[in-house]
Amino acid sequence: MRAEWASSLSEDLHLDLRGPRLRDGLMEALRDAIRTGRLTPGAKLPSSRTLGADLGIARNTVAQAYAELVAEGWLTARQGAATRVAARAEIAPAPAVPKPASRHRIVHDLRPGQPDLSAFPRADWLKAARRALGDAPDDAFGYGGPYGRPELREAVAAYLARTRGVRAHPDQIMLSTGTSHSLIVLAEVLKQREARAVAVESYGLQVHRAHLAKVGLDTPQLPVDADGAMVERLDELPDVGAVLLTPSHQFPTGVALHPDRRAAVVDWARRTGGLVLEDDYDGEFRYDRSPVGAMQGLDPEHVIYLGTTSKALAPGLRLGWMALPPRIARAAAEAKGERDPFSGVLDQLTMAEFITSGSYDRHIRAMRLHYRRRRDQLVAALAEHAPNTRVTGLSAGLQVLVDVPSGEEDAVVQGSAWQGLAMHGLGAFRHPEAPADRDALVIGFSTPSASAWSGALAALCRVLP
Repeated sequence: MRAEWASSLSEDLHLDLRGPRLRDGLMEALRDAIRTGRLTPGAKLPSSRTLGADLGIARNTVAQAYAELVAEGWLTARQGAATRVAARAEIAPAPAVPKPASRHRIVHDLRPGQPDLSAFPRADWLKAARRALGDAPDDAFGYGGPYGRPELREAVAAYLARTRGVRAHPDQIMLSTGTSHSLIVLAEVLKQREARAVAVESYGLQVHRAHLAKVGLDTPQLPVDADGAMVERLDELPDVGAVLLTPSHQFPTGVALHPDRRAAVVDWARRTGGLVLEDDYDGEFRYDRSPVGAMQGLDPEHVIYLGTTSKALAPGLRLGWMALPPRIARAAAEAKGERDPFSGVLDQLTMAEFITSGSYDRHIRAMRLHYRRRRDQLVAALAEHAPNTRVTGLSAGLQVLVDVPSGEEDAVVQGSAWQGLAMHGLGAFRHPEAPADRDALVIGFSTPSASAWSGALAALCRVLP
């Protein structure tokens, strides 16, 4: 509702009445007029009768609003005199906040690490949530424990055994909010075990190295070649108590750890008592053959399997899991309990139902086909429009590595930004101690929505050499 009246200063004042009640709306409108200077200190307000008539509301409503604003200090009123705006101290203008440095507007996002969020199975997830809530016992909504809900742990154990070859009892499954959270917990465990270093691949996520370094662990690098990480060099690295690998599909180079090296790293762990942290980054997405089984199945006592729904469903779910050897399970529970003892129950129950109902398998199969088509389209387009580039790595995962001519990686990344195209060069994932011996782009083909994919692909072809 709007009203106008002539103030004693001959100014027209416009009030927008908001709020569930007229009085509340009038009060907020007057406060706003005073804050913004449309009603200045000392300005005379109409009588409650006049304003009520102009607004078409009861006089008492206006009188009550005036009285409350007087009590709050916004207005002043004396018997027999007009109601006026209080003489409030002027508020100094807030200091100007410097504008951030201008950034290029992102039109197409080809950075890796995120699935096609437009493909999230909303209807099936909602059905699973309804069933899960209807079947949930009352105690599910109380305080839980660091391991997470047994329904999801049982579902995950069965799913991993069937699809990834993981050998773990549900009691060995600990839920987390994702791989980063799992690594934070395991870093504490390794520190308690008096490990001084965790070997990592020469290319990988900087945030994972940061989680390990935060508790004082060194992160020496293992070079990566066409057969994966050179795990034979572990014996050359002092004080290494564990190694972090992405064996099924190395991120971001896209190679698989050779079977001989899988056996070698397990032998190293048995011989030294060390641990292998297996990050199954996007191991469910293999397009040219069945997915390579998880390495954990070779030795569940020395290999810790790390999984997440972030690539298969959506990172916003914040659901992940670890398959832990019994000998470190208690230490992991204590470390997780100190930092984050309870994970959200509703999504755990829904995910358990989503898996056991078969919806998760159906979604994975559908997304495998979806991403395979995208990858094939990307490879074909680059072959036709960017002959100076070369796609390498397995037909798998949610990103490809595209080699570009020597010395052109940074130029292509920067030039793409000017065109509104976001992407990462291989250097963004290089370990600080690893040599810069390769120029390449890491193209995440899963990130654009279905409607944006063709435009993103065309934009990529325009900027490549």
